Amino acid sequence: MPSYIQVMTTVPSKRGAEEIAEILVGKRLAACVQILGPAKSTYRWRGKIEKCEEWVCFIKTKDIHYEKIESEIKKIHKYDVPEIISFRIAKGNAQYMRWIGESLIR
Repeated sequence: MPSYIQVMTTVPSKRGAEEIAEILVGKRLAACVQILGPAKSTYRWRGKIEKCEEWVCFIKTKDIHYEKIESEIKKIHKYDVPEIISFRIAKGNAQYMRWIGESLIR
């Protein structure tokens, strides 16, 4: 059984999120990218507390594609240190999980 994950990244613009979605789905590295935003983020950067609006991308894929996805995101991301993290999908609707697998490169 393949191991499925959801990768998450945040970007400073809706257009940046849409670009990530188009690239990853177009290359069949992601079955689906959901874009949510704007989200308000508060974080410490270079010793100061920063606040900004970001767009969140939730990327459905297989764990074997993580490194390629990270590489593609880093090519176009505007941040020095982009948030790119993944979560294992422990369970899911069997039909949906099958659709994810069928939508990806093999």
